[in-house]
Amino acid sequence: QVQLVVSGGGLVQAGGSLTLSCAASGRTFSTSAMAWFRQVPGKEREFVAHIAWSGFTTYYADSVQGRFTISRDNAKNTVYLRMSSLKPEDTAVYYCAAVRRDHYRGSYHDPGQYTDWGQGTQVTVSS
Repeated sequence: QVQLVVSGGGLVQAGGSLTLSCAASGRTFSTSAMAWFRQVPGKEREFVAHIAWSGFTTYYADSVQGRFTISRDNAKNTVYLRMSSLKPEDTAVYYCAAVRRDHYRGSYHDPGQYTDWGQGTQVTVSS
């Protein structure tokens, strides 16, 4: 099992940038696919970005494509979400998630695919 600790949220003006970090403990990080999701009150958790264990494959939600970048540093057991050109509609609680390679079924956008979750971090984008 992977323990995930999220940091980097905060308040930023529209058009600004913010980077979230998700530090993992445990020995399975390098063989786990990682993802970021976000959630606003009253709505379902929404897929944001996914990165394969190798780091070579990434997927993004259409709403963040070209503005957000997911990356990972397996030496540091950390995954990042670089968010640029932020919009008020990006305001949400952001979560990172992990799934081990042997449990991954390919449904990168489905929160039910992931077995481990970090605590959320609030990102607020003011207009």
